[in-house]
Amino acid sequence: MVSGREGGSRAQRVIRRLLIAGLILAGTARAASNWWEARIGEPHLGSSTENRLLTVPFGASVRGIGRMLQEADVIRSGLIFAAHVRWSGPGPLQAGEYLFENPVSLTQVVRILRKGRVHHYRITLPEGLTLDEIIDRFVREGLGQRRELEPLAGRTDLLGGLDPEATDLEGYLFPDTYHFTRSDQELTLVSTLVTRFKQVWSPQRQKRADDLGLTIREVITLASLIEKETALPSERPLVSAVFHNRLRRNIKLDCDPTIIYALRKSGGYDGVLHKSDLRLDSPYNTYLYAGLPPGPIASPGTASIDAALHPAPVRHLYFVSRNDGSHVFSTSYRQHQRAVRRYQR
Repeated sequence: MVSGREGGSRAQRVIRRLLIAGLILAGTARAASNWWEARIGEPHLGSSTENRLLTVPFGASVRGIGRMLQEADVIRSGLIFAAHVRWSGPGPLQAGEYLFENPVSLTQVVRILRKGRVHHYRITLPEGLTLDEIIDRFVREGLGQRRELEPLAGRTDLLGGLDPEATDLEGYLFPDTYHFTRSDQELTLVSTLVTRFKQVWSPQRQKRADDLGLTIREVITLASLIEKETALPSERPLVSAVFHNRLRRNIKLDCDPTIIYALRKSGGYDGVLHKSDLRLDSPYNTYLYAGLPPGPIASPGTASIDAALHPAPVRHLYFVSRNDGSHVFSTSYRQHQRAVRRYQR
């Protein structure tokens, strides 16, 4: 027979052992939790200091993505990555191209992939590029395929009726800085540039064009000539005034960039404008045909568009290059000839 004291002592020992075991289990669980939190919450420094650009393909498995990230040294363990993805809640990982610039935690990586924060490429399209040159820029930057982009040059429906006479998008792909992803479709690239143009062509600019008796096509064509003739902001309204004055008097514009454009379209431009080129039989040859050419010869920026709409209040009819980027403007042919003799001979 066990005495009450002995029974109580044994019960106390059992309770004490259970308490110790509980404390050990709690400590182990806490240690495991701390270890897990460290594995998923601390940024992984890795051995590489270079940026890592990874493409997650469509249909890739979570385990496959984890292996890819581990091999690129973005995370420590692909297995822990896969476990965290499954345990951290719903939401698929998005395909696309991702740039990891700084050490990131596994939790951050999963969040980035779930939200689809893909890498965007910055592309700057300067004023004065032709449609063909813009396509070249996209292809060179790895954004879109030429065989897909070139047919889109004729998608004048994207203009939404702004220019019913347009046969292509020359002049309407607005020069600006854009951000695209590698997965953006070619139509997205082109339509984004057209949308930007439509934003720039405000109701106020349309009203000014109406006041001048000009169509949008005439304004953008004139602006493209101004864009190609001078890069100096102070000269744009003066060049515009020369063209406006000559158009009113039905004097040929004699604009070299229009001939260069025609030569490039036919593949006949060798980088130098020859005197014989002035006889090129093309509707873009403003030495042969009076008035504006059939359409824009490049994509003008806002400053050139506004110059076309707001010519300087001067009577200039001529200008000639000083060969330093600036021009001499003249009202009479005699003044112009003196300037030509001084700067061009």
